[in-house]
Amino acid sequence: MAMNKFEKLVYDAVKKNPNIKLKVRNIYQSVFDLLPNKKDFSTNEIQAKEGYFFGFHDVSPFSFDDTKLLANRLTIPFRMPKRGDILEVGYFHFDGKMRDYVKIGDCHAWNYHKGCRLQWAGEDHVIYNDAVGDELVSQLCCVSKKQTKTIPFPIDSASFCGTMATSFSYGRLEKLMPGYGYAYEDETYNHLKVPSETGLFLGNLTKGTRELILSLDDLSKVGDISLSDLESHHYVTHSLFSPDNRYISFLHRWVNEDNVLKRWSRLVVYDLVTKKCHVAPTNDMVSHYVWNKKNQIVAYCRVGDIDSHVLFEEPTLQKFKRVAYPKLNSDGHQSFITPETFVTDTYPDKYRMANLYKVDSTSNETVLLARINSFKKFQSRTRKHWCCDLHPRMNRKGDVVCFDSVHTGERALCTMDIKNS
Repeated sequence: MAMNKFEKLVYDAVKKNPNIKLKVRNIYQSVFDLLPNKKDFSTNEIQAKEGYFFGFHDVSPFSFDDTKLLANRLTIPFRMPKRGDILEVGYFHFDGKMRDYVKIGDCHAWNYHKGCRLQWAGEDHVIYNDAVGDELVSQLCCVSKKQTKTIPFPIDSASFCGTMATSFSYGRLEKLMPGYGYAYEDETYNHLKVPSETGLFLGNLTKGTRELILSLDDLSKVGDISLSDLESHHYVTHSLFSPDNRYISFLHRWVNEDNVLKRWSRLVVYDLVTKKCHVAPTNDMVSHYVWNKKNQIVAYCRVGDIDSHVLFEEPTLQKFKRVAYPKLNSDGHQSFITPETFVTDTYPDKYRMANLYKVDSTSNETVLLARINSFKKFQSRTRKHWCCDLHPRMNRKGDVVCFDSVHTGERALCTMDIKNS
């Protein structure tokens, strides 16, 4: 859904400042709260399991044969999680509908946006983050044998083959992007702005070891980083493996804390074979992205002076095209259906309605799949990042979308068939 001219003008004026942007959005939506809630719409029936959620959009919760659907089950009332609070992890048997729930384990390191990074690590293993005492770890579980192995570091994303994982400091992430990290000190080096001791790690899940492959100091020397940028606090987030396991993509971000918080982002791809970095030609802003099976990336980012979904057509990120612009000119979380089509959501609009679209990157056609309420109760506040984005995620076959929602009045894990949409 496109923002109107007034909304786009205001958005462009505040988009570099997350705090001011949040305040302006809240005031704007409050005016429309005086109107009755709009009715939910969906092209097909939505199945909702209240009290469950998955988290981010960049990994699929579906098993490789689509018969299991990973889920986090909440065990606390509606509030920000505290250190030691338990999030239960498990899966639903899935045959087009979510059936019996099977518990895998408990975790003690999680948030509402990304859960505990619960995901598949190969066909028969599941991995998620946890804390043992004061130490962040991850738990690698063999689903068929019901055996669990503790990995001595937290992960962000697992490779499709299940043998590798990316890792970074979640304590540093929580400091610089509250609500996305964990309240644990895991070699954060928060007293340093551009440390050489932390950055992007590559983990070996077989050996339980990891190595620093790109420090934040290394990254500060890649591409066009100004002297003023080096006065900011740098960090890494949103890392993913390409489908062929050759490349690792991630967001390199930095924030400048004076009287207000400003954030800059760029998309980087690291080639595990050549050991080279490729930087997308974006202009200070990249928010969300995913890979398709052709080793292409779709990202919501700023190229030139225009924010839009952009398809980067090869891993060096230098060949690209805009997608569905200006039909879609607001941020969203993508998940590929086929190499040419993807789903994406929008943040709640002035009526607090979140939209789910199917997008064709070849024809630029967009189809509205759902438009559902996101009630004010779940609106994030300063230091209380408990909002519920749809974060759509596709199954492996490409005919069912899974998303998180609060349209029932409670946080819920949802699925909807889209094969005829």
